[in-house]
Amino acid sequence: MYLVAIAWMYVVVMMSVAEATAPNGTVLGAIITFFLYGVLPCVILMYLMGTPMRKRALRAKEKAELEQLRAQVASQETSGQPNASSEAPAKLVSPVRKEL
Repeated sequence: MYLVAIAWMYVVVMMSVAEATAPNGTVLGAIITFFLYGVLPCVILMYLMGTPMRKRALRAKEKAELEQLRAQVASQETSGQPNASSEAPAKLVSPVRKEL
């Protein structure tokens, strides 16, 4: 993946140098050539080619979080402590307003 990007950037740098040193070429033309033919397509290509890696990393992170949650639940069940989500609060105080 990176080899293609490096090779393409080499070609674009050579195109930019040729544009800048040509008798009727300009430095502004070379800069535009470098960014429009080199940097922009290369950034888009790297983003698209990196999508599967990002998805794999996201799935691995979610799987690790799920395993950690399962381990926490299993440790609570084996320790004999009640599950916090199924137990009522110790002191239930209802809100009371003073009437005027």
